[in-house]
Amino acid sequence: MTTMQGPLVSVVDDDESVREALPDLIRIFGFDVRAFSSAAEFLDSEWVKKTDCLVLDVAMSGMSGPELQEELARRGEEIPIIFITAHKDENEKAPLLQSGAIDCLFKPFSDVALQEALDRALR
Repeated sequence: MTTMQGPLVSVVDDDESVREALPDLIRIFGFDVRAFSSAAEFLDSEWVKKTDCLVLDVAMSGMSGPELQEELARRGEEIPIIFITAHKDENEKAPLLQSGAIDCLFKPFSDVALQEALDRALR
């Protein structure tokens, strides 16, 4: 059994390379991490109520990141969300921030940008 060293950050991204690389980086920042390949996998897990921050891909097959955000709100789960996306579209970013996201980072984003977003989310 692993002990939680810091706040729990859950990563939800259907890109396997992101699910492999991002948790390693987030652990370096001092957080505990869980990675999920889909919104459904996250919603079905025991980790929803334990998650302190969600790093969430915008465009995924099945339920998208914004749809997961809506579902969590519907369930009354208030988890700070940092969206990540490969689509460099500033017009996409504004509605995500207006709907309550802490940040929306465009892939590839810097370690510093992610750490700053996590710090804001977990303050």
